[in-house]
Order: sequence, then C-alpha cells, then structure tokens
Amino acid sequence: MGFKLWHVATILAASFATVANAQDIDWTKVDEAFGRKPAVSGDVHRYGFPRTDLTVTLDGVTIRPALALGGWVAFKPMHGEAMVMGDLVLLETEVNPVMLKMIEGGLEITAVHNHLLRASPATFYMHVGGHGDPAKMAIVIRDALAASKTPLATPAAPAPPPAVDLDTAQLDQIIGVKGQANGGVYQFAVPRRDPVTENGMQISPVGPMGVAIAIGFQPTGAGKAAITGDFVLSGDEVNPVIRALRANGIDVTAVHSHMLDEQPRLFFLHFWANDDALKLARGLRAALDKTASTKS
Repeated sequence: MGFKLWHVATILAASFATVANAQDIDWTKVDEAFGRKPAVSGDVHRYGFPRTDLTVTLDGVTIRPALALGGWVAFKPMHGEAMVMGDLVLLETEVNPVMLKMIEGGLEITAVHNHLLRASPATFYMHVGGHGDPAKMAIVIRDALAASKTPLATPAAPAPPPAVDLDTAQLDQIIGVKGQANGGVYQFAVPRRDPVTENGMQISPVGPMGVAIAIGFQPTGAGKAAITGDFVLSGDEVNPVIRALRANGIDVTAVHSHMLDEQPRLFFLHFWANDDALKLARGLRAALDKTASTKS
C-alpha cells in the first residue's frame, strides 16, 4: 500500500475507533451523576457548572456567569474510556475542600489560579484532568463540587437573557470571526492554526475543550462593554500580546498554564477592561495579530 493510501486508511481507522469508543460509553450515567444534560460537540460532552449563586463585581460591573463564572467539565472518548478536562470556579475557602475530594477520587489538579483582579468576592479557577470510566469520574467531580456551594440541582429553565446592546456586526468584522450571544454576553472563540494534543489526543481548536482564544463582551451601557477571556499562546507570543493589550488600555490580569501535558506548550493570558466596545475590539484585534490564530 502506498504511503498516501496507508495514511488515509490510518486516519479512517482512528475515526471509526473514536466513533466506536463514543458509542461504547453510556452517557446517561454521566448525565445522571451531574443531574444535567451536556452540550455535545462531535464526540465531546461538556457539562456546565456556572456560579449563578455568586454576585461578583469588578470595577462597578456585576459579572454575568457567561462572562467569567462559567465552570465546566468536558469528556472526550479515549481508548475505550474517556479523558476529562475542566475549569471549576471557586471561592477561596472552597479551593482546598474541593481539591481534597478530587485527589481522593484519583483525578489530577492541573492548575489553581486567578483569572481576574480586584473582583469582590475573589474567585479562583481550578483546572482538573484525568482519564478512566467517565461515569466514575463524574461522581468524583460531583462529590468534589458538593464541597463548595456550586449549584448542583438540576438547572431550571433559564430566564430569557437580556439583549446584547452592542454593534455585534462591527465586533464580528473587527475580531475576524463570528461571535454568538450567550447569557447576555457576546462571545468569540478564535481558533489557533496549529494542532494541539493532550495525553496524545488531538483537541479540536474550536471545540469545547478550552484551547480556543476566548473573548467575551458584556454590555455596560452607552456602547461600552466589559471584556475578559483568555488568549491561548505559545511562549514566544506572550510578551508581544502583553505589549499590544497594554498599548490599547487593556489590563493583563494573569499569565499561566491550564494543562500539564499539552503539545505544543501553551500559556493562557487573561485580560480585563471596561470601555467603548469597538475601541476594545480593535485593541484585541491588535493582540490577535501577534498570534497564530485564524480568521473566518
């Protein structure tokens, strides 16, 4: 068999194996453990745990869960089991009780840090990972979250979100990808061009596993918006992006890792500002131009 035919056959075999693995998993057990349904993207099942119980303010802005308080875990089929990755939003007093439960259940802690500065109350973000039986891992995660005040009851139907009072067409044009409204926030996911793997598994650059550049605009009135999110960067991109953001009046609030075994090595840079939305979008675009990211 020629190399090209062998390569195609290998890709097809891997694709069929992934489909088979996904079908082997009884996702209803995971749903039952969490008491909620996931958002499904391809073979990835992502469960949201927004901190709707918290009222967090920063620079006079009450932060919507969709802007910076949206905890989540996502499962991807892997060799008959599943890989899990997640980002949990916790108060300071909740970090160690949740961590202890995760460790006792055999899951890994891959990062604990801030994303924001000056927020009241202060929030911290615990990144977790692991692989194994997804239903068993879901029970561990649920029991760990029960050590916090994260809402775990089956979510009620959400009230209609407020309209996003921004010129979203202009924002789309400036950022270079199509955004979407979610919970009163206008969100962008800007994919990187280079493939990313974690534990040898390729992660979709636009999927729900947290490796796309995430940008959120929350309207604050009169054409202004609070912005936050994270740039996903290679090491050589970190300081060019910092300089571009600071030159455009956007605060850099954190630079750190989220994972342990990803390839290439990635750094996550978080930011904040509250100003004219289009002005901020142009500043973000200047920073995006320093990255290996894609446009629509």
